[in-house]
Amino acid sequence: TIGSSLLKVTLVEFLDPEGETCALFHPLVKDILKKHEGRIRYVVRYAPFHPNSKFIIKILEAARKQGKYWETLDLLFEKLPEWGSHHNPRPELVWDYLPTLGLDIEKLTVDMKDESIVKMIEQDIEDGRVFGVRKTPTFFINGKPLQSFGIKQLENAIDSALR
Repeated sequence: TIGSSLLKVTLVEFLDPEGETCALFHPLVKDILKKHEGRIRYVVRYAPFHPNSKFIIKILEAARKQGKYWETLDLLFEKLPEWGSHHNPRPELVWDYLPTLGLDIEKLTVDMKDESIVKMIEQDIEDGRVFGVRKTPTFFINGKPLQSFGIKQLENAIDSALR
């Protein structure tokens, strides 16, 4: 989560860290957040639809414990074509990328086994099912689903909610 719960607008994104569309949208969402810095609360939830997604989520959540969540998410999306190809997935490659962020890899591998991460993933999957998340990214603004998918639609919905 980025931003206070007291902000007028909350943007929730259900994403899959192995999803190509999520990787494409990620810099665009970051631009929106930068444009509206201090005015939007941003919440990431997971919808692990791809085979290696849960493994990657565990890495992300373990990186959070080292204060490196956002940097890790950025890097993994940037390198997704290498490690997450749907024709030839090679998730073991992420271990080559992670040290560049200054992560303590030994601590990361221990923290990945934290049972609370598994419970969080299960809760996000269940919430996604309840809210009708069938693809990623799926966006909600102040609890309401984005009516039609696209970056312009997302920008317009946020601008409308801010007014």
